[in-house]
Amino acid sequence: MEHKNIRPPILPPTYMQRNKTKEGTMRRLAYIALAAAVALAVTATGSGSTPPDDKEQRRAARDSMAREAHSEALAAIDDSAFVIEADRVTFKRGYMASVTANTNFVAVCGQWAVVQVAFDVPWPGFNGLGGITVDGRIVKYRKSTDRRGNTIIDIGVSGHALSAQVSVTLWRNSNEATARISQNLRSGRITLDGRLVPAARSSVYGAMPL
Repeated sequence: MEHKNIRPPILPPTYMQRNKTKEGTMRRLAYIALAAAVALAVTATGSGSTPPDDKEQRRAARDSMAREAHSEALAAIDDSAFVIEADRVTFKRGYMASVTANTNFVAVCGQWAVVQVAFDVPWPGFNGLGGITVDGRIVKYRKSTDRRGNTIIDIGVSGHALSAQVSVTLWRNSNEATARISQNLRSGRITLDGRLVPAARSSVYGAMPL
């Protein structure tokens, strides 16, 4: 019997099962720590100290959650297992479009990368979602940090329908990220903006690649 060369899935089930418990525990610990900090602030207020401003409390909570998300994103980059769930696409001439995050993404999983765009148009596109899905093997993966503290990942991808350079920027102190894809896509150059999350936590829907 002839065996077909099956590509690995975007989000491997084994990876998800191995990491979900650990990631869930870490998130719970972080939230418990945040709740404890708020409780201490309330106690200090009741004992006669100056009550903190509500806006400052909310901002501190947002900053804490953003730093936690940034740490998770950095760990996912080090593991080569992350997804950028994009809510905005920018084309080479500057035209921007808002898109759905679970069908527009850049995924990195081990030695494999997937790029998918999908638009709300009558034409089904190449992937049945109004866009295109392409994948390939990663031939270069280099991480660096710029002067402002942003994390840069330069990725070279080679595949049947995709031979491209993908430059990912994870912005400082958050999990917001930008992926710039150049070469061999029909639009020439395309930029995806969204959030970088661990592969095991992503809920993207991947269509059949070319």
